[in-house]
Amino acid sequence: VRPVIKRRDTQTIHCPAAPAGVIDGSRADVSFIAGLITDKFCYHQPLYRQHQRLGDNGIRVSRPWLTQLTHAALALLEPVFTAQLDSIRASRIKAMDETPIKAGRAGPGKMKGGYFWPVYGERDEICFAYHEGRSGKHIAQTLGTDPPPEGAVLLTDGYAAYERYAQKCGLTRAQCWAHSRRKFFEAQSIEPERATQALEMIGQLYAVEQHIREAQLIGEARRAYRLAQAKPMVDRFFDWVDAQFESHGLLPSSPLTTALAYVRERRAALEVYLADPEVPIDTNHLERALRVVPMGRRNWLFCWTEVGAKYVGIAQSLIATCRLHDIDPYAYLVDVLQRVGQHPAADVAQLTPRLWKQHFAANPLRSDLHPRSK
Repeated sequence: VRPVIKRRDTQTIHCPAAPAGVIDGSRADVSFIAGLITDKFCYHQPLYRQHQRLGDNGIRVSRPWLTQLTHAALALLEPVFTAQLDSIRASRIKAMDETPIKAGRAGPGKMKGGYFWPVYGERDEICFAYHEGRSGKHIAQTLGTDPPPEGAVLLTDGYAAYERYAQKCGLTRAQCWAHSRRKFFEAQSIEPERATQALEMIGQLYAVEQHIREAQLIGEARRAYRLAQAKPMVDRFFDWVDAQFESHGLLPSSPLTTALAYVRERRAALEVYLADPEVPIDTNHLERALRVVPMGRRNWLFCWTEVGAKYVGIAQSLIATCRLHDIDPYAYLVDVLQRVGQHPAADVAQLTPRLWKQHFAANPLRSDLHPRSK
């Protein structure tokens, strides 16, 4: 609300300029933009539902305008996303996976299939890089091809493309025990007795990890405990796997045969965590963080364009990382959307959620519409 005045001496009409917004020329306040993004990507409310809710409350805007606002705001945040991805690339321990997404039209009534490639760094940061397929080249596009830090480890599932990337870049590849366990779980209906044996042995490894968490063991203490307690269990497990093959009682098509072959082929990668205390036993921490994509996908189903999918990845990367660091995503977005345009480009990493919490969370920028305390 701005005053309009008429000068008596010149009879001219004057009005102060509108306050500068985070998006040039837009009538949307930063609080509206941050709320739009938070509702869509944090609480999985598609824009058409938000449009209905706005209309029900007497706010008449067009749906294309809401889409334009979302894209424009996330374009402002792309350098922050890039800085966070650089931080993850510099991590010694990284976990990576891929999850499908429909993005872009392939024809009338058909959508193209693409993939998010979530990667999780050792500083509790996650980025969802979008690529158009599941080819191994997208691993290099996401993680880069620069020499990795000394002793770097890439923790993944059993997809062979990760092994090729690790060999090419000189990484140690670790594999996830949860994915191995899943193979035996799926075999229970066909081979209940032996599949249950495998699950019980793997469960003992998880009991060791639970004790480590409860005792808060770190560093060399964690490594020594794993070698003393878990390594003998792992050796017995693989001895049991070899014995199952030697018994000649398995059909090649049996799910249990598939599970046994899966773990035996990947033994070296499954044992990496025993000697490296910083490597988790599985990728469950990544699976929990990437859950926002399947949850959102059930609501908004697909992205109209590949560019839209890229912006979904940017939003989910920053919001999911906010959750990992106990940051309110709305407060973060209100601050960073105002700050990013004036912040030195060389220091853009300070606006990633992890560093923002250190530098700005104590006194965040608010909207001009934010209620002032008396």
